[in-house]
Amino acid sequence: MTRDEIEKAIIRIFTDQFEIENPGLDDNLREIHEFDSIDAIELLREIEILLGVQLTREQKKAAMEIRTINQIVDYVVGLDEKAE
Repeated sequence: MTRDEIEKAIIRIFTDQFEIENPGLDDNLREIHEFDSIDAIELLREIEILLGVQLTREQKKAAMEIRTINQIVDYVVGLDEKAE
């Protein structure tokens, strides 16, 4: 997947699963949208579905410090590159 495709998929997940409309790419999701650790776990599951892989414990742990859509996209791009 290209970065643009991943970005669109992530934004679609936020709209469909978390009812967050038009999140800014650099919005602090926790502060602005009250995105909490439970939401983060759900997002990781959606990322697994998107990529068709199961994330390792280490990969999930690394994701817990992510705060913005841009950081999520960077994270998924990195996962996607490793899966290829």
